[in-house]
Amino acid sequence: MLRQAQHNPFFNSSWIVNGTKTICKINVKDNQQAQHKLSISQRKGKVWAIFFLLLVVAGLTAYTGTNPVVPMGDYVFNYPANFGNRINVPANNPTTLQGVYLGRLLFYEPKLSATNTISCGSCHQQSKAFTDGRTLSVGVNNGLATRNSMSLANLLWTRKFFWDGRAASLEEQATFPLTNPHEMGQAVDVSVQKLSKTKLYPGLFKIVYGDSIITGERIVKAIAQFERTLISANSRYDQYLRNAYQPTDDELKGMELFNRGPDPEKGIRGANCTHCHGGPKTYLELFHNNGLDSISKDEGMAEFTGLATDRGRFKVPTLRNIALTAPYMHDGRFKTLDEVVDHYSEHIKQSVSLSAFLQGESNEVGGKSLKLLPKEKKQLIAFLNMLTDSTFITDKRFADPHQSTKN
Repeated sequence: MLRQAQHNPFFNSSWIVNGTKTICKINVKDNQQAQHKLSISQRKGKVWAIFFLLLVVAGLTAYTGTNPVVPMGDYVFNYPANFGNRINVPANNPTTLQGVYLGRLLFYEPKLSATNTISCGSCHQQSKAFTDGRTLSVGVNNGLATRNSMSLANLLWTRKFFWDGRAASLEEQATFPLTNPHEMGQAVDVSVQKLSKTKLYPGLFKIVYGDSIITGERIVKAIAQFERTLISANSRYDQYLRNAYQPTDDELKGMELFNRGPDPEKGIRGANCTHCHGGPKTYLELFHNNGLDSISKDEGMAEFTGLATDRGRFKVPTLRNIALTAPYMHDGRFKTLDEVVDHYSEHIKQSVSLSAFLQGESNEVGGKSLKLLPKEKKQLIAFLNMLTDSTFITDKRFADPHQSTKN
């Protein structure tokens, strides 16, 4: 038999159990405090549950499979109006944010080389305006490339690639170093197999191309997309053109020499540079024999055309960031800008294929060479140093991303 014996404000209850009086003392205030603590604990539990769900949502948003967040949409090129809009983007490889993201990873991907130690970025280093500071680049197994590494600045406006112009697109150009035994030295199908086995790349290829199939064509297309974004347009020269920098006296004198051809009979002195390096990009996509040798050991364009007049003709490179891209010429023979200027001033070699722009140009009446004065050489080099774009060589968008995407 169970019945309540008494009740008081402190909930001091007595119960009769089988004729025996049992007193169970429960303090109401203690009970209320316990209930309050339970309520707080339940609320905290709900807060932590919501926080956990938010983390899960954030995690799902931040990853597609095992891939990090990838920007999506069309890539918008940003460049000065005076660069012109004659850009070169093939219809079958439009530039997208996701394509550039993938291309940047692949540009710095050592798995694309036979030894897993060399990437495109090995021979095209951002700090050197995407050259490597070597006479000839070193490839897999310490093999040497046959020509000096060219800068990759402002390729968006380029239509012929390599020193001899043998490639008609960035996509075609990218294929050569990947497979060349003296450079990265790896068959495309091997590169495809390597990337397919990673956690990172299949998902990225799906984002960019619609499925996770990795092919050689897709690899070079992505690399080309990234390379088109390497725009250098913020040197002191660019700042001067937009009235944001006042050149020094030597820089102004050098600029005048750069932009003028000599006419000694009229007392006009010049360095005659703009025939090949004119315009705000300091690049005109020309091929010339610039008088390095009377008989060039490297045939240049003649290797493909078979024409004697093409022997020793090479692509005229941009002068953007020229102070950072030594050594100079297709074979890296000149170590300094002083040597380069000396060559054009005094040491042009005659040949059947010598550029017409370098014939009969002199600052002396009846002279056979340009004959710049020592002071003029110094001034010309001062101007060339104006073409260095410090933002280009430090832009994080162009840097090696793999430190934060190890897999």
